[in-house]
Amino acid sequence: MTYIVYTHDAWGSTNVSSFPALEQAREVFDALCADRWCNADGTMRGLSLVEEGPGGLRTVATHAFQPGG
Repeated sequence: MTYIVYTHDAWGSTNVSSFPALEQAREVFDALCADRWCNADGTMRGLSLVEEGPGGLRTVATHAFQPGG
């Protein structure tokens, strides 16, 4: 399995990075959820943590940033 963290903003979705273990991906996902810039930017809409496996993609977690931080 591979775990991927995506950011979602006004221009689309971007793959931040891929990780072999859920724990590693969760650390990055949690850090981005708490990041002051991501919260204050205004164009960041959210994050997704996705598992990529033989059956395709499965969303593990999502986070939506609130407008205005």
